[in-house]
Amino acid sequence: MATKPFVREPQRKLRAERDSLPRSERGGLGGAPLAPPSSTTLRAERDSLPRSERGGLGGAPLAPPSSMRVSSDVVELRTEERVQFIDVTDLVAERVRRSGIGHGLVCVQSRHTTTAVVVNENEPLLIGDAKRMLERLAPRDARYGHNQLHRRRDAAPDESPNGDAHCRALLLGCSETLAVVDGALQLGRWQRVFLVELDGPRRRTACVVVMGIPR
Repeated sequence: MATKPFVREPQRKLRAERDSLPRSERGGLGGAPLAPPSSTTLRAERDSLPRSERGGLGGAPLAPPSSMRVSSDVVELRTEERVQFIDVTDLVAERVRRSGIGHGLVCVQSRHTTTAVVVNENEPLLIGDAKRMLERLAPRDARYGHNQLHRRRDAAPDESPNGDAHCRALLLGCSETLAVVDGALQLGRWQRVFLVELDGPRRRTACVVVMGIPR
């Protein structure tokens, strides 16, 4: 029985039909997917778009424009109580003003393992509630392995038992990031920024980084 000669015509038709479609709808011969486009092809397609619509290769964002600015500063203070909520809103707002940034973000970060940074209302009764909550969740007189200084190789000779302060810091978190619009912190009516002392009194430092587009 004679075999039929191999015919390439169906493949030519499939290729012609595929090439007439937009790239996003094409498949390989017989419906198999094409190989991913090269970086050169992606770059050429990206560069053909308006700048506002471009992304990096594969859709990743482009590097920040040269007009982006970053400003860093610190807030230093000495606390007066073992557990204390210190309102640092005005100090942070002043760092934002001095940065010259109009639209962006500001990050306020504690540089200690027994302090926290939170946003909430500066109302004395609420502050008392928060202190009692911390005492319920991480009581000062509970048993903490961290307080067993004889078991630790790195304990400083003058270190005080403060396992509760470390655990409370874990619950509250060490930083907050806030929006900056028209050169000002975007806080709600009752929102204030607090540095929370959990093992005072001590000298404390918070880092303030402002990033965004200059005014």
